Formats: sequence, C-alpha cells, structure tokens
Amino acid sequence: MDLGNPVLKLCQDGMRAEAEGRTADARTLFEQAWTMRANDYDACVAAHYLARRQDDPEDILRWNQVALRHADAVGDSTVAAFYPSLHVGVAMADERLGNTVAARAAFERAAEHVAALPADAYGEQLQTAITEGLRRLS
Repeated sequence: MDLGNPVLKLCQDGMRAEAEGRTADARTLFEQAWTMRANDYDACVAAHYLARRQDDPEDILRWNQVALRHADAVGDSTVAAFYPSLHVGVAMADERLGNTVAARAAFERAAEHVAALPADAYGEQLQTAITEGLRRLS
C-alpha cells in the first residue's frame, strides 16, 4: 500500500481503528478518505472501506457498487485484487436484501476474479466466502 497517498493512509488508519474496536473512528477515517479522493483508484479504495462500515444492507450495496464503478474506471491491474471482495460485498448485501438471483450473479462474478487474490489468509477467506455463497444460493 502506497502510504504516501493520503487516501490510502487514512484507509490503513481506519483498518487499525477497526482492529482496535474503534468502529466510529474507522468510519470517520474512511469518510475522510472519500472526501480526499483524487482519482478513480482512490475512490474505489475509499468506497470499498466505507461499504464495510455501513449498517444498512442497501448502503452496503450502494457503496460496493460505487467502488465497482470506480474500479472499472481505473481500467488496469492496480484494482484487480479488489474485484473479488467488491463482488462478495455486493453479493452479501443482495443476499441480506433477499435479492438471491442478483446475489448469486455477484458471487459468480467474484469467482471469475479469484486468480487475482493473494495466496494468504485474506485470499482464502474470500475464496471460502465465494464458495459458501454459491453453495447457499444454488
């Protein structure tokens, strides 16, 4: 992560706040990152993290869709590893909203991007979420 980028630094600080149980602080930091976004990459990252701090599934869905639009606008590999998580976020929000057809389609899109995931616990966690989501909705 390029910590010379103030948006990414705020998101990292927000993740640290989450890990410490300071969820309100995390949300504030992610909102600041959104306000400071300078390009589609910044917007993708900030919206991705903002989606995590929403309570309403419709807001979660909306922020993940915003992040996806900005990821698509970036148009290169710098956002490739975000796609599985973004699609899982959309899928889970759609599932909570009862939109099972849309949720399954989003899990399928996430599955199309698993090759971009890192070979670590985070990547495994997302792969499990995709597999379990597809199983639940089949």
